[in-house]
Amino acid sequence: MTPDNAVAVTVHPAWLPDAALAPLRAQPSAVLGAGPCLDTVRSELSTGSSGPAAAEARLVVAPVEAVASPSSIGLDALPEVPAGGHAIVRTADRTVLLGADGPATLRGLYALAREEAVGRMLGRDAVPGTTSSAPEQPLRMLDHWDNMTVHPVMGQIERGYAGGSIFYVDGEVRADLGRVRDYARLLAATGVEAVGINNVNVHAHEARLLTDGLPDVARIADVFRAFGIRIFLSVSFGSPQRLGGLATSDPLDPGVAAWWASTADRVYAAVPDFGGFLIKADSEGQPGPFAYGRSHADGANILAAALRPHGGTVLWRAFVYNHHQDWRDRTTDRARASYDHFAPLDGTFADNVVLQVKHGPMDFQVREPLSPVLAAMPRTRLAIELQVTQEYTGQQRHVCYLAPAWREYLRFPLDGARAVASIVGGSGASSPAGGVAAVSNVGDDAFWTGHPLAQANLYAFGRLAWDSTLTAEDVLDEWIALTFASADADDLARIRSVLHEVMDGSWARYEGYTAPLGVGFMVDPGTHGGPSVDGYEYSRWGTYHFADRDGIGVDRTVATGTGFAGQFPSPWRETYESVETCPDELLLFFHHVPYAHVLRSGKTVIQHIYDSRSDAVEALDAVEASWDSLADLVGGAVPTRFDARVRERLEAQRASAVEWRDQVRSYFWRKSGVKDASGRVVY
Repeated sequence: MTPDNAVAVTVHPAWLPDAALAPLRAQPSAVLGAGPCLDTVRSELSTGSSGPAAAEARLVVAPVEAVASPSSIGLDALPEVPAGGHAIVRTADRTVLLGADGPATLRGLYALAREEAVGRMLGRDAVPGTTSSAPEQPLRMLDHWDNMTVHPVMGQIERGYAGGSIFYVDGEVRADLGRVRDYARLLAATGVEAVGINNVNVHAHEARLLTDGLPDVARIADVFRAFGIRIFLSVSFGSPQRLGGLATSDPLDPGVAAWWASTADRVYAAVPDFGGFLIKADSEGQPGPFAYGRSHADGANILAAALRPHGGTVLWRAFVYNHHQDWRDRTTDRARASYDHFAPLDGTFADNVVLQVKHGPMDFQVREPLSPVLAAMPRTRLAIELQVTQEYTGQQRHVCYLAPAWREYLRFPLDGARAVASIVGGSGASSPAGGVAAVSNVGDDAFWTGHPLAQANLYAFGRLAWDSTLTAEDVLDEWIALTFASADADDLARIRSVLHEVMDGSWARYEGYTAPLGVGFMVDPGTHGGPSVDGYEYSRWGTYHFADRDGIGVDRTVATGTGFAGQFPSPWRETYESVETCPDELLLFFHHVPYAHVLRSGKTVIQHIYDSRSDAVEALDAVEASWDSLADLVGGAVPTRFDARVRERLEAQRASAVEWRDQVRSYFWRKSGVKDASGRVVY
């Protein structure tokens, strides 16, 4: 495919190379049913109308509603097909895949390809029997922070590290949406079912997608529809004024309500299966209901009323805080803001509003506690928001496999009993169902994500949103088996071993040479990339570490600090309140402690800072050596361009990691005056 304004580029197929579908395509198959997703199934299997009859096919694929009787597809009885999911029946002479509907059937086809690939890699033969799978979360959504035009500060994709937008070029929706189709196909194979196609920071040009741009929005929706994916638009709360010429955007003004209702009518006339609106309001300069003395529930509910007749949903982000803080005032705490704003509103949001809550109370840091908002609103639909784009985790120049972190968040018993995945999924109690959302890491780079290994994060998001009980290692196995499906068994085994060594511990390695013990940030203001230990320390953004000559950390206790620890339910309130029970990895998030404070490892805080920075950089030796061990496979099982890009990124990672190590170690030596007992050089 040729982008609208570029020379031809060969796009890496990611986890859906031809070899991944080849075992299914080689079987005589029959596909039953009609609809866009069933047409996609036929295309994937290269099955036209001349295939064998269903009762004679080796592979039968169908939504359950299209099956006239069990005998018509060679079965004695139909299996139970879970809502939104699929069932796979294997007999001695056939495989039957049944989906709950068209989109579920297509996702089941990709699941079957995944099982075939993993089985081949692990030497595991399929056995006769029935298996089924259903999505844990009703909402499984990726948010794109794409701008139609190139923003003078943030570029075309805000916090994007893989080139320009696959949707837009030169201020317009691309004429050629072939790359979007390829992307939709990749997402369908992971279980993602919704995509927001523009930046939550809605600029003037992008705001018009809601009105003048609807024909092009409909073209994008047509592409995603064939893969069972709905689209959402980020819209400005100020649209009634900006686009409608009204004097106000007050959510309680009847004229404003009428404008949103008529606008929603026009959107659904163009895109009948439109998902709804994504809103960032009263946050970092975006307009919102506070300007009119109204609450966030007032703001969300007026949009919900407009979408309700069409079955649409409002995704209202809870990322709201004072971004003009005074660093001199240690009673103000950005971490408290989301809870303070939203927890009192529990039960006041309309039932087609989903409150989208960042996984942590700050901003996608490499380590922070989960947001207590996720346990504080049992009568509100909630979605946990993750970040696939590596804004604070290496910006797709560092290897940082995030599945271990996400699984930890999703399985954490935040309310004292249920895992976060159960809370947002509405299972195990009367809580209404929300889901999981994340900021995408995709651009028009030939490898989709800049760093080829960052593709695994995009893949893992969809799989963990579907099933949070999967292990990070098993998800990585899936990605490896599919991505390198053309490799022979011996080569694939070697690739698998190397990639686990490179990626399994990469989150911990990245944390090891960056901000210590949960304190966060210490990044370049603006870019958020490299180290700048005091970069935000005296800023308006409220992201402080409070290091002085005696100690470091933020006192967020109820007894002596900002009280943030008290926003958690038991037992976490008590756990975080006490310096004795607070986990070491979050110690500096909740407590200001002396450099001589002894961690559970037996090391002091200052010696941990010295040692962990150096140890993490030294661990890169094994990472690079492991990748080098595949050199003889380059040009064969490992594509030459893939290898070259990985090597270039590993080199960049080392340079950045060394800078992080040296700046953080030197900063704390100069601040504390305590020598590094290891004798390593401190500058």
